[in-house]
Amino acid sequence: MKKFLLALLCLSFSVQLVFAEVIKDPTTWTFSAKKMKDTEFELTLHCKLKPEWHLWSLEPGGDGLLLPPSFTFDKNKSLELVGNVKESGKKISKEFPGTDGITHFYENEITYTQKAKIKGNTIIKGMVSYQTCDHSQCLAPVDKKFEINITDAGTASVTADTGTTPAANSSIIDTPNSNVSVGTNTTEVEHSKENKPSTIKSSGHPAEDHRSNFMLLLEGMGGGLLAILTPCVFAMLPMTVSFFLKRTKDRKSGIKVALQYSISIIIIFALLGLLLTFVNNKNILYEISSHWVTNVFFFIIFIIFGVAFLGAFEITLPAKWSTFTDSKANLNSWSGIFFMALTLAIVSFSCTAPFIGGLISEISKGAKIGPLFGFAGFGLGLALPFTLFAIFPQLLTALTKQGGWLNAVKVTFGFIELALAFKFLSNADLQMGWRLLDREIFIAIWFVIALALALYLFGMIRFSHDSELPKNDWGLPYLTVTRLMFALTSLIFAFYMLPGMWGAPLNGMGAFVPPMGTQDFVLTASGGSNSGGSATAHFENKNRYAKDFMIYEPEVVKKNGMNTYFDYNDALKASKEQKKPIMLDFTGITCVNCRKMETQVWSNEEVFKRMKEKFIVVSLYCDATNIPIPESEQYESQLLGSRVKSLGQKNIDIQSSKYNSNTQPNYFFIDDKENLLADKEYSYNPSPEKFIAHLDGVLKRYAENSK
Repeated sequence: MKKFLLALLCLSFSVQLVFAEVIKDPTTWTFSAKKMKDTEFELTLHCKLKPEWHLWSLEPGGDGLLLPPSFTFDKNKSLELVGNVKESGKKISKEFPGTDGITHFYENEITYTQKAKIKGNTIIKGMVSYQTCDHSQCLAPVDKKFEINITDAGTASVTADTGTTPAANSSIIDTPNSNVSVGTNTTEVEHSKENKPSTIKSSGHPAEDHRSNFMLLLEGMGGGLLAILTPCVFAMLPMTVSFFLKRTKDRKSGIKVALQYSISIIIIFALLGLLLTFVNNKNILYEISSHWVTNVFFFIIFIIFGVAFLGAFEITLPAKWSTFTDSKANLNSWSGIFFMALTLAIVSFSCTAPFIGGLISEISKGAKIGPLFGFAGFGLGLALPFTLFAIFPQLLTALTKQGGWLNAVKVTFGFIELALAFKFLSNADLQMGWRLLDREIFIAIWFVIALALALYLFGMIRFSHDSELPKNDWGLPYLTVTRLMFALTSLIFAFYMLPGMWGAPLNGMGAFVPPMGTQDFVLTASGGSNSGGSATAHFENKNRYAKDFMIYEPEVVKKNGMNTYFDYNDALKASKEQKKPIMLDFTGITCVNCRKMETQVWSNEEVFKRMKEKFIVVSLYCDATNIPIPESEQYESQLLGSRVKSLGQKNIDIQSSKYNSNTQPNYFFIDDKENLLADKEYSYNPSPEKFIAHLDGVLKRYAENSK
């Protein structure tokens, strides 16, 4: 199925190449203002997207390289912004191919609102910058200007429920060029024919929601089953089931009571999830969970629970809570059984809280009713063993020989909690750019934790609450096969992580470790080392903008010292001086398929040899909008509809105006006079053999043209 979808994608892209059509910007924007009362207004920026395209969320997640939308309002004496821009719509959260971790984005439509105080009639001007992507490519970032004409400041307020306004209301004003070309992208903007803001409705994604909710149900259930293994829950399992069977008239009644008890557990956690669902419907849960402050908070909480699981101290809720619920518990009514279940939830808090905390983090990535499914699943996993042991009481005899393995399980969870704690801190570190947990530091922490866990399971580390290992017939302590398997697994994981300290890619852990660009220490082929993520200490790229982009350059380039250029005009000059053809690499910092081409094609020995020795390679990052170009090189672009001030704008303007293209990765081959050396560009095709054939064809034509 994957091969079939990939074939369709390649066929679709090939058709675009044949007709040399440029992909138009798939967004349609409208801008309006709604008066709330007196001088308070709500500015609305509404975006509709064509099917299959999306905009990243303001908190896009992933590996920290995705480009979220940004909004700039021109200075205006009559305008005072209140708070930050808020987004609303049907948010989709999932792991995007080629990115690290969960990403967050919107499809179909999204609404941005900005509260403001407006003192008098005025025209509000500004710019929205954004990047659109589908499942295979991203277009270059777009800067879209907007104007909103305020004509009713100080008049009667707008009806907030319907969005209608009196006769003299704020009107929607488009930019002077309503079809703004960005690169070769055409941004279509709706023109309002009436002096009132349009009514905005959110479209749903039922299929995505159902899949997400089902996964949350399974994740919650898995967390509940794991929580059973913790001492404060597991110890109550045989006691509670025996209580059911002994206090009831017959086995059938005991099973009935156990079912009611299990259903009560599910209801308790589902009610908690329902409460969070109402919060999440207002998009508050996600905003809180994705904020760097929340990640630091989770780091502290997981550290506390991890240390507690190791035996440093016990965490319990107030004794009055469990005493009250226990006094209400009996087997004569459903309410009594419900209070027994509530007692379990309260007493086991110190063991279940870490699982619930992790579940809340996962819930923020799901649909709006995700908390209900996640917590209901947790209750189901927690309740299931009580019913099973009531139906099969003979299995209880196997639980009488508990030994010290319960505390070993608790300590194991403690080590895992510590590892997860640093993942939360890493999230905050990447978001804020503190560089506290660079890649090798994070890997070192996880290596030490995994190694310590292995040593503990081998019995080489002991804590105060640990029991003696079981002894054989000769009185010698021994490891159970299960404990040995977990110890070996932890040891293997530790040594798998270790090469990452010196720059190994660790592809299997890509969703957890920080990106390679944060690596400070790399082992060279000769056994030496250098810093900055490059394995070639003797080579220094002195071309313009090299310091800005070398952190993003492929490892094969940094290791083998290819003299990459980053400016189009510099490449033309170098081509003329060195008598080599130019390979234009239109790429992006956040381009997933660009990274795939670099790792699967550029790293091929024959490919790289040709690129390094026979071409002037220029990497043109089309999303480098934060890197300014000298004022003397700035110019007005008709395609962009604005002044080109950044290197990213310059690169996409070149790609669009000169080469009728605006997607990445895309490779064009030219000579120093900008003559094309191939009949068509080379787009995403991770086949080294085909790329070699293309390069050889380019070299042959260049030689013929040079005669």
